[in-house]
Amino acid sequence: MYNAFLVKYGELAIKGRNRYLFENVLVQHIKRALKPYGEFIVKKEQGRIFIEALSDFEYDEAIDKLRKIFGIVGICPVILSDDLSFEAVKKLSIEYVNQSFEEKNFTFKVEARRADKKYPLDSMEISREIGSILLDEFSNLKVDVHKPEVKIMVEIRNKAYIYSHVIPGLGGMPVGTNGKAMLMLSGGIDSPVAGWMIAKRGVAIDAVYYHSHPYTSERAKEKVIDLAKIISEYTGPINLHVVPFTDIQLYIYENCPHEQLTIIMRRVMMQMAERIALDNGALALITGESIGQVASQTIQSLTTTNAVCNIPVFRPLIGFDKQEIVNISEKIGTYETSILPYEDCCTIFVAKHPVTKPSLKSIERSERKLEKIEELVNESLEKTEVIKV
Repeated sequence: MYNAFLVKYGELAIKGRNRYLFENVLVQHIKRALKPYGEFIVKKEQGRIFIEALSDFEYDEAIDKLRKIFGIVGICPVILSDDLSFEAVKKLSIEYVNQSFEEKNFTFKVEARRADKKYPLDSMEISREIGSILLDEFSNLKVDVHKPEVKIMVEIRNKAYIYSHVIPGLGGMPVGTNGKAMLMLSGGIDSPVAGWMIAKRGVAIDAVYYHSHPYTSERAKEKVIDLAKIISEYTGPINLHVVPFTDIQLYIYENCPHEQLTIIMRRVMMQMAERIALDNGALALITGESIGQVASQTIQSLTTTNAVCNIPVFRPLIGFDKQEIVNISEKIGTYETSILPYEDCCTIFVAKHPVTKPSLKSIERSERKLEKIEELVNESLEKTEVIKV
């Protein structure tokens, strides 16, 4: 029965003179998301975004796509009419209640808004008249202006809109309104969640994955591609940079104290990710680290790792425990893929007793033995594969 949607957005409304820029991006994301599901008009009007279907469409699929767009806080299924006569609006109100509610025995309140101030009835009069008509039509309805079970909204603009139900959206900011960052994506649970959380703040995302073939399998690589595809359902297209890492990892293993392997490897990965980021217009890195989760995520380890980077490193999970991260992973749909049992480069060549309180001076002293590391890094970056997902 619904032939339109009203989209509500949160933070965008307080962006002052720049609000139209955020609205324009959100409109473009909505158009792209709905394109496979039918023919729609998407337009912004006086602080709202309206979507009107011009043909039959799959309602559930359209809602599912809209619920994955950052910036939307609520989606209101609407019925609308081109006929603005009050007789037509009354009929539309009755039709709405008749089709939207199986049991018609709730308390309600009508709230009206009229964008056209020349309309013959003002907002209070529209609310009062529509409420009266609904009471006459449905004998078990009752008015409660303070705590109604259903709030029926009537908006008179260039068309008449009626709605009551609000489907929650994700909130946040439209992707692309806050620059771009490079996600260090492994096959685990944490990094996809970290990328999703930063994208929710309007940051576009590309990703980098370190592949240690043959120590990590092609299935491990496919798993990461699948994770990037799931994230892209929220963020839009992602460029996934697949970096061959085997030679670098073996070189570090052969030349550094084994208890420092994880930290040194991590520092090299951060340096490479920073170079890829800057070459691709990304101004920050994103990692899935949280304090104390593993040896490389103690405060001392994070400080030592961070010292190698010159651009900001976003760690949105830093204060989360594992169950909180798992909960988000399940919510966004990455969990089932993340737990597939394929090793990534961070789980091979791991010391039995890795250092948990590394000294930066000690790490840098060990790194000075890696005379060929720059050459290996350059070779690896030249061989990096870029996969568009």
